[in-house]
Amino acid sequence: MSLFSLHDRVALITGASRGLGWAIAEAMATAGASVILCGREAATLEPRVEALRARGLVASAAAFDVADRAAAAGAVGAAVEAHGRLDILVNNAGIQHREPLVEMDDAGWDRVIETNLSACFVLARAAARHMIARGHGRIINTASIMGPMARPTVAAYVAAKGGLVALTRALAVELGPEGIACNAIAPGFITTEMTRALEEDPEFDAYIRARVPLRRWGAPADIAGAAVYLASDAASYVNGHVLFVDGGLTVAV
Repeated sequence: MSLFSLHDRVALITGASRGLGWAIAEAMATAGASVILCGREAATLEPRVEALRARGLVASAAAFDVADRAAAAGAVGAAVEAHGRLDILVNNAGIQHREPLVEMDDAGWDRVIETNLSACFVLARAAARHMIARGHGRIINTASIMGPMARPTVAAYVAAKGGLVALTRALAVELGPEGIACNAIAPGFITTEMTRALEEDPEFDAYIRARVPLRRWGAPADIAGAAVYLASDAASYVNGHVLFVDGGLTVAV
């Protein structure tokens, strides 16, 4: 069996109706995993599930808001009840809030922190309880280059992603002895719905293409491959790592 096979593994992926989450879910299903696509609306998840099933892949949907802590924990429990196990958790769901610091209200800050950081803690805690019992698991967090780096007007996002990197390391240290590896992926500028406005800005698009050594934006598939790797046996000794997938942006002076 390939080192990168996810055969007989169960993966729960949040934010999986579009963008990075959908690419990750599709890649993991193709690698053999039974995938549970999570998002806020069943109507957007079902077509994705059907698309995977039409290819003979194993997929199901769980509609809930990751910011609803009870619903998030319940979704993990339901996944274990349905499949008898949970091998992989991908904390991918996230939101953006672009606003100058002095204009951002408490509600805007709280919404980003709750969705992009606190929800990851809640889901990881729920998943870890089941993974510990089996002595094996993978937790993968979608962080960002915005954490070690920063841009104006996204203070809450930067803070949340920086916190998520710290949480990843804390989980790696605490859960490693239980056979659970926790890592993060830090995407650079990837073409998704969240970045469409930036990509469609000719000046910003030119800036990114000039700034990134590979001279292009990333694609969701670039992130999906990294996620499959971290979930597979090929990464069995990788723990507490932040894998930057940014075309070399963060190493360029």
